[in-house]
Amino acid sequence: MFDYHAAVRGAFFDIAGVAESADDIARQARYLEDGVLFLRAGRIQALLPWQEGERFLHPQKGYRDLRGKLLLPGFVDAHVHYPQTEMIGAFGEQLLEWLTTYTFPVESQFADADYAAEIAQFFVNQLLSHGTTTALVFCTLHPQSVDALFNEALRLNMRLLAGKVMMDRHAPDYLSESAEQSYRQTRELIERWHRRGRLGYAITPRFAPTSTPELLAAVRQLREEFPDTWLHTH
Repeated sequence: MFDYHAAVRGAFFDIAGVAESADDIARQARYLEDGVLFLRAGRIQALLPWQEGERFLHPQKGYRDLRGKLLLPGFVDAHVHYPQTEMIGAFGEQLLEWLTTYTFPVESQFADADYAAEIAQFFVNQLLSHGTTTALVFCTLHPQSVDALFNEALRLNMRLLAGKVMMDRHAPDYLSESAEQSYRQTRELIERWHRRGRLGYAITPRFAPTSTPELLAAVRQLREEFPDTWLHTH
């Protein structure tokens, strides 16, 4: 008998192993028309066909019956910009004009920590409410935008990777920084947040047009100093 906290009965679909390629996914896809999932302290202990798992149920704990529903692993969003939450659906121009006209002015608002916290709370809760339980996220160049997002994800115990955008050219004066400042602030954020709870830090140079050689050298230095961080860009 499992020492479980909760059990759920229903139909399940998952990948029964580590999938590193599309072929792995096809080989390891698993569907249980009638299964039981055992949970303890927020972690999965076992997923078994009902015929095998029923005998492990504790008579006083029982199980939650979700037959008629399909239970899936949480979705993973591998690239999303949380500062752009309020501009979804903005008119689509050419990329650089779109950034200058719409995106950069919106991102400048994240200098306000209260605004950043408000959007971060809405964004994280939107992800979770739509089944996304892991995400790799662009913030803005403001450290407070990262703090706000990580604080909310930590509060909800969400698996989330994120980082402040690093950009030191071809951006408005109100949304630009030096390579040295970008390095220093990123380093401080890594030390504050990386591997805290279920969080991870992603060093995030925005893309080539906004990155000088000096900034890219700083990115390389950070990766060498913190080799277990992620690198996220376009």
